[in-house]
Amino acid sequence: MEPLREYEGIVYPLNRVNVDTDQIIPKQFLKRIERQGFGQFLFYHWRFDDQGELRENFLLNNEQYRDASILVAGQNFGCGSSREHAPWALLDYGFRVIIAPSFADIFYNNCFKNGVLPIKLKEEEVDQLLENAKQPYYKLTVNLEKQTVYDNHSFQAYFDIDSYPKEMLMNGRDEIAMTLTLDDKITAYEQKKQALI
Repeated sequence: MEPLREYEGIVYPLNRVNVDTDQIIPKQFLKRIERQGFGQFLFYHWRFDDQGELRENFLLNNEQYRDASILVAGQNFGCGSSREHAPWALLDYGFRVIIAPSFADIFYNNCFKNGVLPIKLKEEEVDQLLENAKQPYYKLTVNLEKQTVYDNHSFQAYFDIDSYPKEMLMNGRDEIAMTLTLDDKITAYEQKKQALI
């Protein structure tokens, strides 16, 4: 995974609540076994019509949001089934950060495991970001070390994050890589255990 310490990106406002994982990546696209290639199907039924043509009235299809990499959404983002494909699709499309007042627990944890930073902010702060992101090419900066989100104007917010997923993202490590940082201690334990047999 690529480390995430300080990150700036264009914001895409998805002003919807209870966005479930089947809306993020519909079930018919879950046949792949690798993690890449899901981004093209992100929000498929919202982005495309029945003929597979882009819907002009869906904001993500607009030029000003085409390179967005920070998604701001309503409460309970990522609810529904526990498919890990949802953060895969978001990351493959280009989103590194998702901001919402609340997330479904499994989705929230799956984001960290796959290099996506989910940030919980107060509802009024999210509402402000949704409003701000109506401006063309509105950008936010996320400082993971200081746990802050801010823009170039007057918005600034602080977010909480547990130390373990914070360390994972800042160092670009998944859970296996985190475990391997303890390799010398694991080896010493195994050698000690073997000596007692």
